[in-house]
Amino acid sequence: MHARLPVFPLGTVLFPGLVLPLHIFEERYRELVRHLIGLPDGTPREFGVVAIRSGWETRPAAGQGGSDAAVTLHEIGCTAEVRQITELADGRFDLVTVGRRRFRINEVDESAAPYLTAEVEWLPEPGGQEEAADLLAPRVLAVFRQYLSLVRAEPEEISEQLPDDPTVLSHLVAATASLTVADRQRLLATPDTAGRLRAELRLLSREAALLRQVRAVPVPLTELGAPPSPN
Repeated sequence: MHARLPVFPLGTVLFPGLVLPLHIFEERYRELVRHLIGLPDGTPREFGVVAIRSGWETRPAAGQGGSDAAVTLHEIGCTAEVRQITELADGRFDLVTVGRRRFRINEVDESAAPYLTAEVEWLPEPGGQEEAADLLAPRVLAVFRQYLSLVRAEPEEISEQLPDDPTVLSHLVAATASLTVADRQRLLATPDTAGRLRAELRLLSREAALLRQVRAVPVPLTELGAPPSPN
């Protein structure tokens, strides 16, 4: 099934069920929010979030050159359903959104609206892998808890309730582990839960091994970290 969606390019990957707060300040995306506000009651207020492959989230200021054409997007994204809109005095918006459903971009339109829109194809969770996913989920959960014990300073933080549902777990791990955008994008693009969980077992084992090596090096962790992103 195909649909047309407003598209919001971001330097991050959104997964179904995960919360994404957004601060909207660019005029073209303010227009997008106003479009969503104007939809009839009962219509889902959602737009597509797609990770940027190359380019920038924000449009260059006048006189600095550049355009939306310089932005290239990944093929697979996830819709963000708006749950709360707060309009600020200067016209900006604060949004609370939740990831809803995955899609594949078929065609991007840069001229239909001030913001990007795209024809998309929905990507439902395929059946047939439920038994494999049920077997993998406890293993991923155990490795994820071990991983959390390495990245969190306070042991009591690890006792939080983690989901047993394999699909929900696979999305939570993908969104919260310290992975690169490329790793997260590959997980989002993985067709089924079992495949996603298998990939996460490998990624979590890799990350845990790296963390153990870093902790074995007798220098402060702050000296090993990369400079923070200005964004």
